[in-house]
Amino acid sequence: MTFDYVIVGGGSAGSTLAARLSEDPKTTVCLLEAGGNGDHILIRAPAGVVGMLPGYGKISNWAYNTVPQPGLNGRRGYQPRGKALGGSSAINAMLYIRGHRSDYDGWADAGCDGWSWEECLPYFRRAENNELGADAFHGDSGPLQVSQQKAPRPISRAFVQAATECQHREVADFNTGENEGVGLYQVTQFHDGARNGERCSTAAAYLHPIRAARPNLTILTGAHATRVLTEGKRATGVAYRRGRKQEQVMAAKEVILCGGAFNSPQLLQLSGIGAADDLRLHGIEVVHDLPGVGKNLQDHLDFILAYKSKDTDNFGIGLAGTIGLTKHILQWRRDGNSMISTPFAEGAGFLKTDPGLDRPDVQLHFVISIVDDHARKLHLGYGFSCHVCALRPYSRGEVFLESADPMAAPGIDPRFLSDPRDLQTTIKGAKMTREILQAPALKSYRDKELFGVTDGMSDADWEGHIRARADTIYHPVGTCKMGTDDMAVVDPQLRVHGMEGLRVVDASIMPRLIGGNTNAPTIMIGERAADFIRGRKAEAVAAE
Repeated sequence: MTFDYVIVGGGSAGSTLAARLSEDPKTTVCLLEAGGNGDHILIRAPAGVVGMLPGYGKISNWAYNTVPQPGLNGRRGYQPRGKALGGSSAINAMLYIRGHRSDYDGWADAGCDGWSWEECLPYFRRAENNELGADAFHGDSGPLQVSQQKAPRPISRAFVQAATECQHREVADFNTGENEGVGLYQVTQFHDGARNGERCSTAAAYLHPIRAARPNLTILTGAHATRVLTEGKRATGVAYRRGRKQEQVMAAKEVILCGGAFNSPQLLQLSGIGAADDLRLHGIEVVHDLPGVGKNLQDHLDFILAYKSKDTDNFGIGLAGTIGLTKHILQWRRDGNSMISTPFAEGAGFLKTDPGLDRPDVQLHFVISIVDDHARKLHLGYGFSCHVCALRPYSRGEVFLESADPMAAPGIDPRFLSDPRDLQTTIKGAKMTREILQAPALKSYRDKELFGVTDGMSDADWEGHIRARADTIYHPVGTCKMGTDDMAVVDPQLRVHGMEGLRVVDASIMPRLIGGNTNAPTIMIGERAADFIRGRKAEAVAAE
């Protein structure tokens, strides 16, 4: 089979790109996805994430692990990633966050022409169908439904009030390019019709509605890419495994990798594109010596504070809440407006650990349950948690081959806390977070503080807690970074340096991690790439 474009990975960028490129009926597109269709009930019901995120059974989840992390007392970190159409947008908290305008301006200043905030904003708007309508920052006619939360818990509003009691300002919109303050997250969730309250993954937004109507779009699920086929320095197709069969699909124009920060560099390396010495260690023939492949891994390291509570109007393990949960399930099936529609992380905060900073340097996620080890450790009773992460880490890691077997997991080494500045920011952020959680507005919800956190802890005490319990909050980027320097993998139009007919389009191209959740920016990257490929100018999108 031969198509104009072969896209590997049907996640947030891949779904977006496949839908946009196939808008032209004369253009043929083949999308390869290792997982399933991304439409089962655990995906559609937002609260169903608790059945997927921990990785038991690997339901729509690659459920990767890192190598032991010296900065985390030698622990292996856990790295859940979506394995289905929709990718990680099928198993995430649905939070719609773009980051700060300076993040994108920083990309442009570093040589990534076309990626400033003002140049990216039209693509955020084009993707979006915001429940509150269109304005200078938001769109109302895109495929991706962005919603107010359907039924936020009273405790989440109490969190916002507690933060204002600590002199943090309340904001209604975190997506204008300036995001300092506290409030409730908007979410990627259906906000009208029969699907109100369901998750709006990128597959549900971009692919499921058009799949049957586009004969020029072929989607192969259960298709695990094993190698990019090349002739000299040109990509010509993709080899993949489907069931027990080894198959190939050819690309007349381009092969486009959309596997994410772990799978895209792994596939390049398996295909002989990467640091030559690393490839030879595994007996892989070098097609193109590109030393930056897999390097520059960045992620948000996350630390959690949690409390037991006598309030049962949230998620927990107990009789009263279980009875209430049954009612919420029935209501969600009727109209979508119940706790089943929750993102869990309902309360938001973007704060400065030093008032002299020019932008927030920590992010808070306030969660309506006790969170311990990615929900892999459960606690009887009820409670609440708050995550805090340093938004722009200095630590850098890598993704590498542990085996030449294409079915094996990649080696993942974030090197968390290898730069001491990240630890200092996290300690400051944890102190600020606890101050909020101890404020009067949450007094009636607090019962017992968990994990051994107490008053009067020294910085050394905080360091011990962070090294013992911190882990990712699921925002890996940077391993096929965009740029023009010697370690860049793709140019500003996302073409792989030194290769023809090959691009990477996903979060791996971010030269530096943005200050927020990465799903909305990854969708924007897919939208932007579609226009690069089609030769369409950003000005035309801005004028729409």
